[in-house]
Amino acid sequence: MSSTRKRLYIKTYGCQMNVYDSERMKDVLTPLGYETSDEAEGSDLVIINTCHIREKAAEKLYSDLGRLRPFKDAKAESGGMTIAVAGCVAQAEGPEIMRRAPTVDLVVGPQSYHKLPELIARAHRARGEALDTEFEVEDKFDLLPAERHVEGYSAFVTVQEGCDKFCTFCVVPYTRGAEWSRPVDQLVNEIRRLAAKGVREITLLGQNVNAYHGAPPAGREADGPWGLGQLLRHIALIGGIERVRYLTSHPRDMDEDLIAAHRDETKIMPYLHLPIQSGSDRILKAMNRQHTYAEYAELIARMREVRPDIAISGDFIVGFPGETDADFEDTMKCVREIGYASAFSFKYSRRPGTPGAAMPNQIDETVKTERLHALQALLDEQQTGFNRSQIGRTLPVLFEKAGRIAGQLHGRSPYLQSVHVDGPAELIGRIGMVRIEDASRNSLSGQLVGAEQDVA
Repeated sequence: MSSTRKRLYIKTYGCQMNVYDSERMKDVLTPLGYETSDEAEGSDLVIINTCHIREKAAEKLYSDLGRLRPFKDAKAESGGMTIAVAGCVAQAEGPEIMRRAPTVDLVVGPQSYHKLPELIARAHRARGEALDTEFEVEDKFDLLPAERHVEGYSAFVTVQEGCDKFCTFCVVPYTRGAEWSRPVDQLVNEIRRLAAKGVREITLLGQNVNAYHGAPPAGREADGPWGLGQLLRHIALIGGIERVRYLTSHPRDMDEDLIAAHRDETKIMPYLHLPIQSGSDRILKAMNRQHTYAEYAELIARMREVRPDIAISGDFIVGFPGETDADFEDTMKCVREIGYASAFSFKYSRRPGTPGAAMPNQIDETVKTERLHALQALLDEQQTGFNRSQIGRTLPVLFEKAGRIAGQLHGRSPYLQSVHVDGPAELIGRIGMVRIEDASRNSLSGQLVGAEQDVA
């Protein structure tokens, strides 16, 4: 390991998979002598880990790069600052970033960040050569450090990458490549190491996580590829792991074994994030979602049949090309009928290179804004109602850290809600039973009840 410590600043945009990727980049760079900094100013290496899903992703990147330029100039005489762009915008627009932003030293796609040490060395030799956006998923996971630096008691683990669905609004198939799943044994080894470091809750990640089809454990090759239901049951057996979650799922891949796993395995949290995007069959077809609203509703009913306490989360896009008032009302009807504990909602924005960007009948921005406000008002009402329905219940809460107020603890319920209670710091990293006494749209509060469950 290098004896000279250097400062590393990473700014992460987008999904939980990007959060996981940023953590693994830190693991790759630690042996080179990098220590994490909370500020870009004065850092030796700055990485912007980008997301191409949301609106104006490229504009945000170039805005960030403009703010970094004075820091880089100021650092020029004391060792210099290396600026890297990573993630999905890097994958989609790598050569353009190198051309347009002279302040950038290297560009690395999401399948190549294990090569950061090599790319940094190359960038120091000659700017303009350090660009790697190849799709080498297997190499990445095989070559990443076995040890992970973790903070806290919950951790993300990527189990599946890429997407074969080709929704017409989405760039993921172009920036993350085809669907690919990590072998079961590789995942088990990573999660065992996390458990040994005190992690109690694992969230399995994938662009289409329930499309998981990984190689089975050694000695069970005759099983053929395992699905997500099998993987969840297997991970639940790992000592120290008390909670298992997964996201993000696609309705097409909710098979019976996965549904049954929610019934059979209590360590799988009663919370399902299952995006629908629109309640209109006409718009779902235009989006190439390959399911109808009725099929989606049937899946939700089936989940509630096997796990009556399950909470549903979703994603919605308003203003997709050609969306009429009637189509939007179908989405509002969907929300009223399904009932969501939480949801993410966005205005449609054109993503270059996707079929949706070239479709006729693009919706006026004012109309999209009005529809989004109406949808979010309904979703906020449902989220508040769901949270308030917990008042009087006693919930197991994993305490993650101290709260903002002295003597207060912050934790998460099985439904991912923030929970605040008064309690001793010794409870951090353990699961305690909390009687919920109050609720808002964003959090719950209550009192500790009886003896906590010590899972250490």
